[in-house]
Parts: sequence; C-alpha cells; structure tokens
Amino acid sequence: MARKLSPGTLNRLREKLEEERESLARLLDEHEQEREEARLAETASERSPDPMTAEGGSMAFEYEKELSIDQNAADLLIKVEHALGRLERGEYGICESCGTSVPVARLEALPYVTLCVDCARDRR
Repeated sequence: MARKLSPGTLNRLREKLEEERESLARLLDEHEQEREEARLAETASERSPDPMTAEGGSMAFEYEKELSIDQNAADLLIKVEHALGRLERGEYGICESCGTSVPVARLEALPYVTLCVDCARDRR
C-alpha cells in the first residue's frame, strides 16, 4: 500500500509544479511571439535568405532548434498538468503502474513523475 505524503510536502511539490507550469507556458508564449515577429519581418523584407547559403542554413538550423525546444517544453507542460491533476484527485506520489509510493526524493527532483523507479526502468 502506498504511503500518504504529508500536507507540507504536498504543498511544496504543488508550488514547484505550478511554478514549472508558469515558466513553461511563458517560454512557449515568448517563442511564439518571436516566431511571429520573425515571420512578419521576413515577409516585409525584400527576400528571405536562400536556404542554400550559410546564412539561410544557419537560420533554418536555429528555427529547427527552437521548434525542438518548444516541443520538449510542450511535452513537459503536459506532464506537469497531469501531475497537478493527480494531486487534485489525491493520486499524486502513487505509481500509476504498480500503485506503490514514489519516493519523495524522486518527486523533489522530478515533481511531474508518475512512476516509481522500477516501473520507469521497465518502460525503457
């Protein structure tokens, strides 16, 4: 049977999750605004850099990197939202796979985790 987390521990982890949610949402919004500004600037310019030139290739690489960062942030935001939902339902800190307690140290390091170490290892 899984042990219950103390109210203080739950509050501390809830705060970490909420801060992470805000940070990720802000990051995604900022990147979206930057892409929109770049798109408008590119549209207003006479011509975009040729992707076959060094400048164009560099811009394409930076764009792909930003998209990758955004995808990772969006994936993490989904995990954070899921963890907050589990917290509200009283399921937080309980492994979704086997039902045992997730160690507090693991939750402190990765507050959005939903699996104990053994189940996470088995899913690799």
